[in-house]
Amino acid sequence: MDRSVQESFGNQLRVRVCGLCWQGDRLLLVNHSGLRTGPFWAPPGGGMEFGLSAGENLVREFREETGLIISVGRLAFVTEYLETPLHAMELFYEVDVVDGSLAAGSDPELTGSKQIIQGVRYMTMDEIDSMAPESKHGVFGMVPTSRQIRELAGYFRI
Repeated sequence: MDRSVQESFGNQLRVRVCGLCWQGDRLLLVNHSGLRTGPFWAPPGGGMEFGLSAGENLVREFREETGLIISVGRLAFVTEYLETPLHAMELFYEVDVVDGSLAAGSDPELTGSKQIIQGVRYMTMDEIDSMAPESKHGVFGMVPTSRQIRELAGYFRI
C-alpha cells in the first residue's frame, strides 16, 4: 500500500458511500493506484463528510471522481472491510446519471502527484469476472459471477 494512502486513510474507521451506476449491463468502475501492487477497480465512492447526508456525500464523490452528476436510489447492501491499517464500512446505493461527462477525476484528500485515480470506465461483467481478485473490489468475491451483484442485499464482511 502506498504510504500517502496509508497516511490519509489508515488507522481510523471510515464510513464510505459507493454507487452502483449501470449502463445497460455494464458497471461504472474507478481504477485506483497505490491500494494494491497493481490496478484496483471499484465502484465510485468515498468517505463521508460530517454534516452531509449519505446521498449528498455520494453525489459529491461521483462529481469528484467521475465528472458525473447522479441521483441516488435505494440502499442495495453494506460491506465491512478490515485489513489493518484500513477499516471501512461501505454503503452501496443504486444511482442514475442525470448530467455530466465521464472523466477521471481526483481525490481532494490527496495532493498533486499523490493522486490515486487512474481512470474511470463502464465495464462488462465478463471484463470484471476476468480480472484477478486482488484487482477488483472485494464485493465481487461475494457472488459467483459479477452479474449477480445486482441481487446482493444485506451486510457482508469482505
